[in-house]
Amino acid sequence: MEEVVDFQEMLLKKRSELLSNGGLRVLQASMDVNSRQGDLADQATGNNEVHIQLRLKQTDAKILQAIEEALARIEKGTYGLCRDCGQSISAARLQAIPWTRVCISCKEKQSA
Repeated sequence: MEEVVDFQEMLLKKRSELLSNGGLRVLQASMDVNSRQGDLADQATGNNEVHIQLRLKQTDAKILQAIEEALARIEKGTYGLCRDCGQSISAARLQAIPWTRVCISCKEKQSA
């Protein structure tokens, strides 16, 4: 069970990083700076930067949700069990992606 505590600490650390990463303030500042400055090429570049930052924030939000779900699974005692097949998720996979919901076999089936 000590291993679960280690994963919980990893999840809490990643959650803290995501929450303290500046959030939408960075995105809003980029949008403010970009508005109507420079020629059309500069504005297009600025628009691309805003879109990239928006996509990153959306990804961060998805990871944050997955982390919250993983923490809830720890509380319920189901952390480390594959959502699809019910088998244990390998420790190596949990080390790489501690918020994962599925084992590598089920993930490969989803990707196929």
